Amino acid sequence: MSVRRTRIVTDQVVDLEFKPQDNQKKIKILTISDHPLSPSGVGIQTKYFIAEMLRTGKFEFFSLGGAIKHDQYQPIRTEEFGDDWVIAPVDGYGNPDIIRSVLRTQKPDILWFMTDPRFFSWLWDMENEIRSLVPMVYYHVWDNYPYPTYNKIWYDSTDHVVTISKLTSDIVKTVSPKTTETYLPHAVPTDMFKKVSNIERNAYRKEHLGIEKDDDHLLVFWNNRNARRKQSGSLIFWFKEFLTKLQKKNKNAKATLLMHTEPRDPNGQDLYAIINNLELTKGEVLISQQKVDLANLNQIYNAADVTIGISDAEGFGLATFESLAAETPIIVTMTGGLQEQVTPIKKVTHKSMLTRNKKSKNVTEYEHGIGLEPSSKSIIGSQEVPFIYEDRVNGESVADALLTMYEYGPEKRAELGAAGRAHVEKNYNFTKFAKKWENILLDTHKKHGSWENRKNYKSWELRTL
Repeated sequence: MSVRRTRIVTDQVVDLEFKPQDNQKKIKILTISDHPLSPSGVGIQTKYFIAEMLRTGKFEFFSLGGAIKHDQYQPIRTEEFGDDWVIAPVDGYGNPDIIRSVLRTQKPDILWFMTDPRFFSWLWDMENEIRSLVPMVYYHVWDNYPYPTYNKIWYDSTDHVVTISKLTSDIVKTVSPKTTETYLPHAVPTDMFKKVSNIERNAYRKEHLGIEKDDDHLLVFWNNRNARRKQSGSLIFWFKEFLTKLQKKNKNAKATLLMHTEPRDPNGQDLYAIINNLELTKGEVLISQQKVDLANLNQIYNAADVTIGISDAEGFGLATFESLAAETPIIVTMTGGLQEQVTPIKKVTHKSMLTRNKKSKNVTEYEHGIGLEPSSKSIIGSQEVPFIYEDRVNGESVADALLTMYEYGPEKRAELGAAGRAHVEKNYNFTKFAKKWENILLDTHKKHGSWENRKNYKSWELRTL
């Protein structure tokens, strides 16, 4: 095929000059999500999905790359896939006019879209226009309970809903029992995220973080967007509490929190201001905001002794899964998709887990790291999401978990990390991910057809009385 000219913007759509190949056999997929070449979790997983499908030789893709700022709106291609994958940058996630134009000019066989459903309410509003021509496949991201009954109309209006977590799968099955649903979690590239040698690890810690080879220096890594629900500011505050507990136990012990994020995100907090206010200005908290490729990110995961994620709600939690692939243990809130990342083993009593009155309490020990049970729930909402739980941990549990991870020592942390790697390879590998997606797309195309061969959807009709 050749795509010679296009310009897609929020308020203007110019038709693409598109010439399909004769006897075209590849199934064409139109995708809408975060820009597939962006660093967001949704963008990264979209890229993984598309790349794996293209490698089968059975598909081609036209993607609307949204949710980021663009310098220009000309279509782009990747060197590896050429015309089989065209990305058209759009503002937001597009709009009805853009969809109508792309349907007309590209004639895709399937519409695939991913992220929070509230971003696509307008897409379901034009369901009849779309589904009369092509089936809709939705890769569903959802963070928490209670059951979002307000999503039922969207689930009912989708040909196939694919869910990223067991929680999300349960929600769709309960809210919309007749919807075709498949549980398929994200994949983690274990050939990219993997353990490096101790020599390489220690060299990286010394060169980039100024940490000499020292088993008493705990490096805690946090890799998330600086957003309120991610608890970025609270983590700094609670890390200071941990430092106080650590110094009381061992005056020579050291710890550093490394945060890979934008320190002054418009939707988050001013992390530098928080660091200064808490007087953590002597290297206790470091901020990394430069974009890094996957190889360098793997180095950081390896340099860390533990990766932490304490969001109030989380659909999947890609960063902590990547950390496990690199054999670095994790500390996570037991909410959303994070609950699938650590597995309870047994009840144990840790000296570090003492109440203020010095009475010991049982703490659940986990494979792969430490899971923090929420200390409270709050229900929040908006016009788009009327109600959803936030699972909140408290500062003491975070500080105690960090202290426990310190006391585990290198050998125990290595054991947890190795178990985490095995967990990722078994349940979240690319081979299973790609094969399952391939089958879903092929089955969808066969079952529902597209355009002249569209089946299993009855379009609305206006009738005269």
